[in-house]
Amino acid sequence: MRRIGLVGGLGPEATVDYYRMIINKCRSEAGGKVPEIIVYSLDLKDFPRLEERHEIVQWLGGAINALHRAGADFAVITANTPHMVFDELVALSPVPLISIVEETCRVVHAMDLKKVGLLGTKVTMSSDFYQRVFSARDISISVPTEQEQDYINDKLVSEIMYNRIIENTRQGLLAIIKRLIANHRIEALILGCTELPLILTSDAFGIPFLNTTKIHAESVVRFCLTGK
Repeated sequence: MRRIGLVGGLGPEATVDYYRMIINKCRSEAGGKVPEIIVYSLDLKDFPRLEERHEIVQWLGGAINALHRAGADFAVITANTPHMVFDELVALSPVPLISIVEETCRVVHAMDLKKVGLLGTKVTMSSDFYQRVFSARDISISVPTEQEQDYINDKLVSEIMYNRIIENTRQGLLAIIKRLIANHRIEALILGCTELPLILTSDAFGIPFLNTTKIHAESVVRFCLTGK
C-alpha cells in the first residue's frame, strides 16, 4: 500500500469523514487491512486572502511538503475551495496529488450526465476551476444566483463547518436546489463543499446528490492500492 498524506483541517469535520471513509473502504477492498495515513491539519482561520493567490499556494504547498518529508507517497487536499490553485500545486508538489474536481468529473462522465448543479462556498461557485475541468468533457455546470450563493456561503461558514445542523437551513438549501432543477434542468447536484454532506444527507427531487468527499476518498483508496 502507498502511504497517504491528507492536508486536513479545512474544516476538521470533513477531515474526520475522509479518515473514516478511507479506513472503511480500504478494509473492504484489502481484506481488512488499513493504510498508513499522515494528516497535516491546517487552521482554516489562517487561510490567506483570496486575492493573494501566491500565498495560498505557499500555505498549501508547505503542508504538502511536510507530508512528503513525513513519508507520504501521495497527497490530497480534503476540501474543494483550495483546488482553485490545484494546477499551481501540482507543478510544485514533490508527490502526486489527486484532485477532488477531476475525480468528481470522472464520476459524472461515467454516469453519462451533461448538466449538473454545483453548491459550495462562494469561491467555489463563482470561480471557474470546476467549469474548466467539466467543460473539457462537454459537461455544463449551473450555480445558484449571487444572492443564493451568499446565503449558502454564510450558512457554511457560520453553521455547517461547526457541525451546527439546523433544519431551517436544510430547507433553505433544498429550496435553492429545487430552483436549480426548475431553471436549469440539472441531472445531478455536486455537493462541492466537503461539509455539505453533513446537512444534505440524501438525494432529493429525483436527482442524485454527488458527495465529493466520498468520491475523493474512494479515489484515494484506489490510488493507495493500485497507483492508478
